[in-house]
Parts: sequence; structure tokens; C-alpha cells
Amino acid sequence: MRKRPVAGAAALLTVCAVTCGLISAAVAAPDQAADGGRTEGAAVATATDPITHEENDRVPEGARWTQHYFPSSDGSKTELHADVLLPEKLPADGKVPVVLSAGAYFGHSGELEIEEEHAGPSERFQDFMEGTDLFDKGYAFVMVDTRGFGGSTGCLDLGGPGDQADVKAAIDWSAKQPWSTGAVGMYGKSFDAYTGLLGNNAKHDALKAVVAQEPIWDLYQQLHSDGVPRPNSVQVPTTYNRTATLAQLPDEDERYRTNAAYEEKHPECLALNSYGPSIGDPDDSYWKERSPAGNAKGTDTPLLFTQGTTETNTLPVGMEEFLGHHNGPQRAWIGPWDHVRGNDRTQDGKFAMGRATWFEETLSFFDEHLKGVDPKTRYPDYAVQDSLGKWRAEKTWPAANRSANLRLGNGSYVDSGAGSQPAPPQEGTGPDAGSFFVWSEPLAADTRVDRDRLDIGLKSTDWTLRAGHRLAVEIGSVRTGDWLDTPSKQQVRISGARLHLPLDNPAEDTATSGDRAPFLDTFTQINAAKLKPGPATFSVPPAGARD
Repeated sequence: MRKRPVAGAAALLTVCAVTCGLISAAVAAPDQAADGGRTEGAAVATATDPITHEENDRVPEGARWTQHYFPSSDGSKTELHADVLLPEKLPADGKVPVVLSAGAYFGHSGELEIEEEHAGPSERFQDFMEGTDLFDKGYAFVMVDTRGFGGSTGCLDLGGPGDQADVKAAIDWSAKQPWSTGAVGMYGKSFDAYTGLLGNNAKHDALKAVVAQEPIWDLYQQLHSDGVPRPNSVQVPTTYNRTATLAQLPDEDERYRTNAAYEEKHPECLALNSYGPSIGDPDDSYWKERSPAGNAKGTDTPLLFTQGTTETNTLPVGMEEFLGHHNGPQRAWIGPWDHVRGNDRTQDGKFAMGRATWFEETLSFFDEHLKGVDPKTRYPDYAVQDSLGKWRAEKTWPAANRSANLRLGNGSYVDSGAGSQPAPPQEGTGPDAGSFFVWSEPLAADTRVDRDRLDIGLKSTDWTLRAGHRLAVEIGSVRTGDWLDTPSKQQVRISGARLHLPLDNPAEDTATSGDRAPFLDTFTQINAAKLKPGPATFSVPPAGARD
């Protein structure tokens, strides 16, 4: 359970670091002790003095906590900090495989704000540790602060060469510890799922498996779309600058607090982090270096991932490119949910993704690849939920069995920035309309769109259209919130437009267990509109046909 944010000078200085462009170290609370800055209360671990739950309530039950420092692998003199949680009763000569998570969110004071009252290991993945009974099952859990965050030095790098060197060093360090079997798996969600993909790309022999929930597949496509910036091109660097300058707690040891204040002496770190995501050229080296998808060729680390097709945070862009480049075993949950974990529940207790087996599947995956234990249950390679809330099992994804080249015809629209808002979409094909809008004939059979592509890259999807329904295609300056666009106010002419759609036949589905993701109803309510169909200008071929 999260503790309330701590009020006081340290919290206020964090706000100033974001809004004023200043960097400030944490100010000691009035009750700070004279012995190295620690306060009375919970014990703080060192490399040689392990701490248990009884000594510090932030340590998970059944574990013992130590802290360590080691260099990154790029020769930059960046010092990385790691929190290690071992089974409390592990013998002195005992060895266990390692589940590693590396990223920005393991600072002891909190993730995005000061959330804790005293020093201790991050509780970010305590749900995973408890849900899998991780320590009783014979695993270590290691959390490494990538550069610029928590107790590590260096400039934050948003998945660039520095972060990649940190991930490589973290894998190497975890594999070589005397309590490690040498087998390492990575676990994370969002940013620390992104670093899991970077771990795969490192091609380190010790990395045996990666579990990545809602990762970033390609940073450029995450922040831009064919030259047009998305809102998170501004939000992402602002958020991570804030996290990097988050004040730490006064009872931390001096080495940790000194490392955490790295940005105080290096203000260029925040400036560089703000500048990089603003680069518009997708061919710039900044983006090439930060594309797990583009750099995954020839990799083969077993991968289990989740991806929401209706994600509003880490988008399903670059996913298919990564999977096409990755040669190792792949397993996944894909469906219409938002930025959630596989085990998350809604307030009324429903699983946010609709499946109840996340921890069982994850532990089975790690057991298989880190311990060599044959799975007792055969889970689908791909468990996919479509737009009707139905789950199916697939051996690969996408699983298109036909394709259609749809001829959309000619037209025009005014790039007003308002899209189809000024006029009803069915009237939106004239010279003054805010978008070009065309309709298909009614579909002869249920048809699934596995993904969309024009000459520009679009998000992966998994949307089932029922028989008798019609497909509408809109081209225009639609304000969906996905782009930070500056409309030209000019008329745009469309000539010979075509849309290529890989399609799938739902009649061939193999059902698997799972319930409807609750977010699907929210997404539909927000995005659905009642439209009066216009005249049909193209048709979608029936199941089994190929074009």
C-alpha cells in the first residue's frame, strides 16, 4: 500500500525543479540525525548488512534487502545503484535465478512524487513478488536505477546508448553475483518494459527471458507520427525530468543522496533530455539509437508481452516491426485495454485485461526459461481479445489470411484542424468539408481488420466488423488528440486513394479463456458516433478472397 506523499521543503523543491527550471537537492527534515543524515526508525541496508521486513516495513515479507553500486558498461564513469531482494532464508552458499527490472521508477522516495516516509526498496513491483510468491519459489528480484534516476549518476537518456549500456551492465552484474545461478530474466511495464526490449537487443547470453507489459517499441513513433509531433513528445521529457530531480529522503546514506543530486551539478542533463524528443527527422541518429524495433534484427530472447490496442500511453506502434525482426519464442496478450498491468483490477474487482492468469503464466514462463522447468499448463502463444470482447488463441500475430486493396476514389477537404466537426461526415466530401469520408458496401460476413497501413504508419489494431456492417474511411485533419498539428487552412486534393488492409476470418478463431476488458466499453463510449451512412464507393471482399 502506498503511503501519503510527504509534505515539506523537499516536496516543494521538487515542484520548483519542474516549473522553474531549477535543480535542488533534498532539504533535510528537522529531525535529521547527526550520524550521516539518517533518522531514527527503519533500518537502511548496505551491501553487507541485509535488512528484513521486521527491520524495515518496506522490505517485502520473506525477503532480505541489500544495496549495491557498480559501473555502467560504456566507460562513462556512470555509477549505477541496485536494490537486491533475496529469499530471506537463502543459505550462504545458495544460488537463485534473477528477475531484473531496470529503469526510472525505483527511486526510494517515490516514482513521480514523494510517496514514502522513510528509505527502503521501491514497491513498484511488490504486486508481482507477492502474486507469484517469488521468494518462496526461489528467485531474486533486482531493481537497477538507470542513469539519472534514483541512486545512479549520469544524464537520463530515454533508452539511448547510455541506457543500453546500463541495461547490459545490470544483466552482467546480476549474472555474476555469488548468489546468482547466472540466469537472468527481465520484468517491467512501460519504461522498464522498454528497457526489457533493450535487454533483448543487447544479445547477452545471461538474459534468458523478457516479460514486457505495454512497452515502447519505437520511441520516434511513440512521440511523433510521420513528422507530426504527438502530445507526449512534450509530456514524456517533462515527466522524466521531474522524476530525475525528485528529492530523496533524509535517512538515505550519503552515497545515495549524492548520486541522486547529480543533476544539481549537471543542469545540461535536463536541457538535453528536453531537446532530443523535439527532433522531427525520423532518420536522425537520436531516433535510430532508440528504436528497439529497428535494432532487434537477429535477437532471440524468449519474450512474453502485453499490448493494448486502444492504449493511450505506450502506443501499439513499431510492435509488428519488432516481432518481425525478433527470432526467439514469442508469447503475448493483445486486446482493447489501456495502460494497465496483466494483473490489474478495476475498482469493482474485474481484471483490467479480462484474464485472471497473469502471475501463473509469468512464473511458468520464467520457470521454463530460467530454471529449465517444463510448463505444467500449455498457454496460447498469443491470447488476443478483439473489439467484441472475445478471446482467441493464435500461434502468431497478426494472423491475416487475406488482404484487400480498397480503392477509395478522389475528393478533397479543407485542412481546418476541425476534421468532420463542422459538417456531418456523410456530407463531408465536398470542397468545404473538413475531411474526405467514404463508405463501403455492407460486409457479407464477419471480418477482422488486423492492422491498418497507408503510406504512413498507423497503429496496430484488432477490430472485428460484423456481417452487415459497413467500413467507413476518413482522411482529414481530425482532432483526435493523437497529434499536435498546425492546420494549413488549405484545400487538400485526394486522387486515386487506396487502402491496403490485411484481414482475418473470425469464423476460423480458436476460442480461449478470458472476459471482456472493461476499458473496451469506455473506449467505445468516448470514440463511437452515430452516423448516417453515405453511398457505397468500395467493397470489402468476402472471407477467403485475396486481392
